[in-house]
Amino acid sequence: MTDTSPVTLAAITGAHGVAGEVRLKLLGEGLDALKAHKSFMTNVEGGTLTLKKIRSDNKGGAIARFAEVEGRDQAEKLRGTTLAVSREAFPPLDENEFYFADLIGLDAVTDAGMQMGKVIDVHNFGATDIVEIEKDPVPEKGMKTFMVPMTKQAVLEWDSVRLVIAAGFAED
Repeated sequence: MTDTSPVTLAAITGAHGVAGEVRLKLLGEGLDALKAHKSFMTNVEGGTLTLKKIRSDNKGGAIARFAEVEGRDQAEKLRGTTLAVSREAFPPLDENEFYFADLIGLDAVTDAGMQMGKVIDVHNFGATDIVEIEKDPVPEKGMKTFMVPMTKQAVLEWDSVRLVIAAGFAED
């Protein structure tokens, strides 16, 4: 995919302790994905945070220290700040690999050509990645989204524009 927009990997949820550390909600592939980067673009004035250290919070998130943050007051002011990296900073992918960000926004169609909706999220509950698709049109009643496992049997192919689902896995 040739998208060059920044990819958000985490969000600051608040301060941790008094030394300026922050709690992070991880939005990407977890702690290792953040450790691979030293500098992050933010959605606040100042624009960049430089990672000094990071560790797991043992609850699915992380605790981080940034060079630009001195003390709890500054850390608290960063609540809601997102941490992103440029798409070019990601390592290249092997065949049949993808970044979640590359799938979000794709049109979802069946192998019979029927438009199903758009990919709005990618989840992983332990067994495999699962794409969440918002139905198009969105029904007034009933389920507005459905999920499809990212397996060879369910998702036949994808590119930078669309994701093709085997008709038996598409919800009508």
